[in-house]
Amino acid sequence: MQLSELGTRICILGPSNSGKSTLAAAIGRKISMDVVHLDQLHHVPHSDWKPRPADEFLALHDEAIKGRQWVMEGNYSSCMPQRFQRATGVVLLDVSTPTSVFRYMRRTLLESNRFGALDGGRDSFKWSMIHYITLVTPRNRRRYIDIYRQISLPKIYLRSLREIRACYREWELK
Repeated sequence: MQLSELGTRICILGPSNSGKSTLAAAIGRKISMDVVHLDQLHHVPHSDWKPRPADEFLALHDEAIKGRQWVMEGNYSSCMPQRFQRATGVVLLDVSTPTSVFRYMRRTLLESNRFGALDGGRDSFKWSMIHYITLVTPRNRRRYIDIYRQISLPKIYLRSLREIRACYREWELK
């Protein structure tokens, strides 16, 4: 599938630490579209990932999807229905749990700057996140696949790091 087939409002889904933020930023640069990182809307800036009140997040989400064109990355299944009503295409990333754990550890222990980070915040290592990735994420991966199968929009499912890298090459992303 060509990137252009996904249209002007692209949703990127996938498990934690699968590369959603990085892919969204690369697509945004390539086709000059606004990038929306849902984690940034869901969490308070300048915090250590403190969630906003649910109604505040939903208002920010619903305002963001009103845009004429965007690449939006993140899951937050409670607001997927309205997001998919506005979306023109979907990308599902699906990497293994060990890959997600590795990426989480690398980003929290070694990287000081990354796409999708909170303004004024820094990722810090949390055992609760390792627990989430190893125990909750595998169930979420199956749920995202089920959601993906039900979507009637143009879509692409990238099942591994190899497929994600091949997609970057095919779409000429940096």
